[in-house]
Amino acid sequence: MIPARPFDDRGSVLMFMPAAVLILIVLGALAVDFTAVHLRQRELENAADAAANDAAAAAVDQTVLRSTGEVVLDPTLARQVIAASVGTRNLEGAAISDASTNENQVSVTLTMEVEYIFGKALGLSGTQVTATGAALLE
Repeated sequence: MIPARPFDDRGSVLMFMPAAVLILIVLGALAVDFTAVHLRQRELENAADAAANDAAAAAVDQTVLRSTGEVVLDPTLARQVIAASVGTRNLEGAAISDASTNENQVSVTLTMEVEYIFGKALGLSGTQVTATGAALLE
């Protein structure tokens, strides 16, 4: 004969399972949201780098280059190339917050508001992502 237990623990795990499943779902939702933000951050960094490289390659002041042999960037043309380069990417909501040039360097800073997918259920709307790209002519 099996001796009786002083406390009967059978079925106590059933009380913890709904809480464990809820925690697992919340953590999964947060992982999806943070992955989406990270993906948009990487896309924005790639767009900023590409825009800076495009401007450095296409905005060389040809008049100065031909007359003196010196490589100098045309700031107006560089801004136009940056706007065109960012516009060709599929980054809805991306804004050029800074586009600066000096004699041989281009710097581009892009910002974007990224909305959470599942975070809205927790009252979170989204976050702002910023990326900077630079190119140097040598």
